[in-house]
Amino acid sequence: QVQLVESGGGLVQPGGSLRLSCAASGMIFSINAMGWYRQVPGKQRELVAAITGDGSTNYADSVKGRFTISRDNAKNTVLLQMNSLKPEDTAVYYCNANIRALAEFRQRPYWGQGTQVTVSS
Repeated sequence: QVQLVESGGGLVQPGGSLRLSCAASGMIFSINAMGWYRQVPGKQRELVAAITGDGSTNYADSVKGRFTISRDNAKNTVLLQMNSLKPEDTAVYYCNANIRALAEFRQRPYWGQGTQVTVSS
C-alpha cells in the first residue's frame, strides 16, 4: 500500500557526483521525517542524512559539506545530492520515511529497496 522507490545510484569516479531520489506512494495520510541510510557488507546500517517535515536537517559527520538532503512535500519525495564522492561512500543506500498511512492511526518507518552507489576509478 505504501512504498518507497529509490533511483539514482550507480558507478562514479572519486570526486564525482550523484543524486539519489526517493518517492513515497500509496495511501498516505502524512509523512514526518525522511532520510537516507547506507550499509556495507558486515556493518550496521548507518544514518547518512535526515530531514524533518519543516526542513531541519541532520548529517553524519563523514558527509557534512559534501552531501545535501532536501525534500518536496508536494511530491512526497526526498533527494540526496552527493558531491565530492569518496571510495568510502560506496554502499547500498536506503531511503527511510516515517509515514502514517490512511488505514493506520500512527506513523511507522518505511524503507526503500536500496540502491547501490559505487565510487571507484
